[in-house]
This record gives sequence, structure tokens and C-alpha cells, in this order.
Amino acid sequence: MNRKFDKSKLPSRHVSVGPERAPHRSYYYAMGLDEDDIARPFVAVASAGNDSAPCNTTLNAQADICRQGVETGGGMPRRFNTITVTDGIAMGHQGMKSSLVSREVIADSVELSVRGHCYDALVGFAGCDKSLPGMMMAMLRLNVPSIFVYGGSILPGTYQGEDVTVVDVFEKVGQHAAGNCPLQELIALEKVACPGHGACGGQFTANTMACVGEAIGLSLPNSNMAPAPYKSREEIAIAAGEQVMALLETNLRPRDICTREAFENAARVVAATGGSTNAALHLPAMASEAGIDFDLFDVAEIFKTTPYIADLKPGGRYVAKDMHEAGGVYMLMKTLMDGGFLHADCMTVTGRTLGENIDEIIWNPDQKVIYDVKTPITPTGGVVGLRGTLAPEGAIVKVAGMDRLQFTGPAQVFECEEDAFAAVENREINEGSVIIIRNEGPRGGPGMREMLSTTAALYGQGMGEKVALITDGRFSGATRGFCIGHVGPEAATGGPIGLVHDGDVIAIDAEAGTIDLQVSEEVLAKRREIWKPHENDYASGALWRYAQNVGAAHKGAITHPGAKAEKHIYADI
Repeated sequence: MNRKFDKSKLPSRHVSVGPERAPHRSYYYAMGLDEDDIARPFVAVASAGNDSAPCNTTLNAQADICRQGVETGGGMPRRFNTITVTDGIAMGHQGMKSSLVSREVIADSVELSVRGHCYDALVGFAGCDKSLPGMMMAMLRLNVPSIFVYGGSILPGTYQGEDVTVVDVFEKVGQHAAGNCPLQELIALEKVACPGHGACGGQFTANTMACVGEAIGLSLPNSNMAPAPYKSREEIAIAAGEQVMALLETNLRPRDICTREAFENAARVVAATGGSTNAALHLPAMASEAGIDFDLFDVAEIFKTTPYIADLKPGGRYVAKDMHEAGGVYMLMKTLMDGGFLHADCMTVTGRTLGENIDEIIWNPDQKVIYDVKTPITPTGGVVGLRGTLAPEGAIVKVAGMDRLQFTGPAQVFECEEDAFAAVENREINEGSVIIIRNEGPRGGPGMREMLSTTAALYGQGMGEKVALITDGRFSGATRGFCIGHVGPEAATGGPIGLVHDGDVIAIDAEAGTIDLQVSEEVLAKRREIWKPHENDYASGALWRYAQNVGAAHKGAITHPGAKAEKHIYADI
């Protein structure tokens, strides 16, 4: 491909052009580059690959294959790695406090590597939950031409003739604790639930944010649902490398693509797929990087009017592989567009609008995963935002697959997840109660842990539909049942959730979007006078630093002011 680039106008000129950059060039010669190589644009190929979990194990290989596309397109690829914290392994213990913090570290580390080495464009590969928004946040922050690539999902496991995922293992733990599952059965399931490489297969956080990548325009069409083991992932990696050079040629940047309308499209797709509640945390954080106001309530308003049309686990029957075979994210967006739910004129990394991309898709009426908007699974309600006296700054609940949308009951209060999990294991949870787990918010945790171990154990005991659970922490995208997270203000900052006593009545209505603590303001005022913040065990290190800087969950739990406060954009240096 015979593209010509003027390096005197690109960031990489600072490390490669002119006599004063001879020392810098000497490093590139040491790595085997020649004059022609150094004269090309330098393209960052960022990988969140590692051996921590199957979500990430193919990413480095995909990133290396991407180099071919960058070189074909006229660029010089420069690969580097960032971290991940894998939720399935961090879940249910203190390690989960590192998960959300890792999103910021990923975004920061990609930013610092690109800034430090003056790269001109970016292709980012991510696999596990927080690495997806972290990578896209970095793209929006830097605003160099960028493409996001998901590493792909795992194939479903098979147990007793049925498709299974890791969530089945978490729930089987609860069955075992309740005496309803022999240990050998649990061991047999754990050995087959995750049969190879790739991220969790249901519409949990990783696949939800992979759908966001396509819906918001940062990923190539129908690239993200292809499972990790598929050969097509190599073709996708090469295509991303080639296309990022086309973006650099035309100077099409992430903030040109990720407009407010594009964020609205992304929220539509989250709701339509019954996606993870964590999207309501990550979309506002990504929007802040672009200087766009888009908080939990903006997300919730879109959720209210979006049909739920993808029959995906945990609320439904299918996994990402099935959605890929049904036609992928663009098949889902085809019917949303036909129903008038998407903004067609949003630009994408193809250099064409979303509408132009979707025009090439032919609706497949024979597939079983994605319903037509005219005949949805439910008219609205994959994910719902809540607000009320218990959560003045909002909360969120995934209702996909739920029959019961109202719940009123007395509170059972726990000061941390460990205490709640122990009560579940000891069968101390009362049917009809509203379980409160507090001091798990962004600041109070610190780190806003997910509660999948607790919610899955409840389901395993047959209590999933008989109780509600509320926290200022988070829930996994794999959580199902009446589980409400992101309650704000959090307990650590004096929110009403910190004032709840055992026996207080709490009323939740996911149809009306309300969540209320039925205690008089006079009583709450007296409790507030004697309230003291819970002290956590983190007085130094990364988690302490995060707690000092992190903001409210309804604005994305971000740790810096975002694009609205910036004085220059990296891409323009």
C-alpha cells in the first residue's frame, strides 16, 4: 500500500526527525530498523495479554499478527503490554478491590507509553472486563487515530449435555454449600466449564463492552463476537492494523467518532443485549475522556425506552459464539436501526457512518438469538436505572430474564462482602429480606468490588428469587436476580445506605425506577449525627491512592477531571 505520511506533522517527529534526534534514532537502529522504517509513522500496538486467565492468553499473539497490517498500511508497529486484573480469579476475596482500579491503571499506562514514545496511532487489544473500557478510555484521552480489538470470547463448556459457563460453577458452589450438590459433581463441572482461550462467554462485562466497541464505532464491524479460538481473529487483527493507517491518513480520531450520539447508540446496545450493569460505570468514564457529559441517569433514560432483544446468558439461553453465528453485533443493530433506535450518521473506524455499515447487513430471520424489535423478548428493560431516598445519586439493576420487578422487605445489613457471604453459607439469610452490603463503594472499599460469589451462592441455594441485594459496590455482568449496585452516594461519603439498620423497610420498583428507604427523615437525621465512616485496611499503596482521587459511581468512578479540563490534546503535540 503506497501511503505517504508527513512525519513533520506527527507526534513521532519528536523522536525520529532532525539532527537533534540522532540519539533517539540510534535506539531504533539497535532494534533492527532502517532509515525507511524510521521514516514511517510509529503505531502503538497495545496488548493486555498475559497468563493470568484465558481471557488474555491469545492477546499477545493477536497483537503480533496486527503488526503485518500496520506495515502493509505504511506504518511501523511498536508493541507494548499493559496489565489486567481478571475478575473471575479476583472474585470473592480482597483481590477484587484491585479490579476497577486496574481500569485506571490500564488507561494511564497506555497513555504514558504513547506519550513517552510519541506514537502516532494506536491499536489496542483487550480481553477481560476492565481492560476493554481502560483501553478505549486511553484512546479517547490521547485522541490519536485508534482501533479497539477484543480478543474474543471463550467457547461454552459442556456438562451433562448442556452448554455451561463459569457462572454455573459459581452457582454450583452455593448448591454444594446448601448440601444439594456432591463435591465430586462440583469438581467435574469446574473441569469442563471453561474449555480454552477467551473471555467469559455470556453477556457479562467483557462481551458487553465488546458490543460497545462496535456500537460506538471504535471497532471494525462484526469483529468482536468471533470467539478467541477462531482463525478469523487473525484476519481481524491484520485488518485493524491496516485500517488504523487509513485513519491516520485522513486524521479521523476517536473523538470524531465517539460523539454523544455514539454513546447513546452504545447504551442502546447494552440494554438491547441485557448487558452488564458495569456498562453504566464505564460509559460515563469513557465519555469524560471525550469531554462529554453522560452519567448514570443519561444511560438509564436510554435504557427505559430500549427493547430487550438478545437472548443471551445469564438471563437468556445463548452465549457470544451463538451471537456471532447469528450475525453479530451488526445483526442486532440492524433491527435496532430499522426500529429507529440508533443514530445512523455517527462516524466509525471504517471511515463510513454506522448507517452505511449497517446498510450492508441483511437481516437473518432464521437465527434464534436476536429478536426483531417488533417482537422483542420484553418491550424494555434489559438493564434499569433506579433513584430514590436510598440512592439519591442513582443505582442500577439488570432485569433481563427476571419475572419479578418489585420487591419490598426488611433490611439485613452487612458491613462488607465477606460478612454477607458467610451469612449466605451459614443459611442465615431470611427469605423476603433485602440484603445490604455497604462500605464496598469506589472510595469505601476501596475499589468497588463485584459480588458474584455472594449472588451466585444465593442462586445455588434456591434463594435468588426470594431476596433482593443492594450494595454501593458492583455486580458482575454474570450476576442475575434482584441485585442492585452502584448505590450512591456510597456509605463512605455519608450516603443513606450507610444509615440503614437491620429491619428497616426498603421498597424497590424496577418498573417505576425507584428505590426508597422507608424511614422518616427525623430518624435518619438522628442516625446521621452519630454516624462515623467505616475504616478500611488500606492506608498506603495503589488502593489508598485510588481512594483519595476517585469520584462518584454515577459519573463513572473516575480519578481525574477528563477532557473538559485539558489544556492540550496529546495528538496535537
